[in-house]
Amino acid sequence: MLPLQIIDSFLLNYNVGQALLLVFILATVGTLPLKSRRIIAANVTIFGLVFIMTPQALAPMHYLFLGIVLLVVGPVLWVTAER
Repeated sequence: MLPLQIIDSFLLNYNVGQALLLVFILATVGTLPLKSRRIIAANVTIFGLVFIMTPQALAPMHYLFLGIVLLVVGPVLWVTAER
C-alpha cells in the first residue's frame, strides 16, 4: 500500500472529476478481458450516475454532461448485448 501522503499530494493537483474519470477508464479497461458487454454497460451506467451525483463545487460542469452521455450509452449497450 502507498502512504496516504503520497496519494494526497498526487490528488491535490487534480479535481474530483479528473480522478473519477481516471477510475472510470481503469475500471473499463479492467472489464475488457471479461468480454462481456453487459458488465461494460453496467460499469458505464454506474459511472454515469456517479458523474451526475458529483457536486458541482467539486467538479466542473462538463463532467455532468459526461454523466448524462454515459447514462444514455449504458442502457443502449445493455440492450444490444448478446445473452
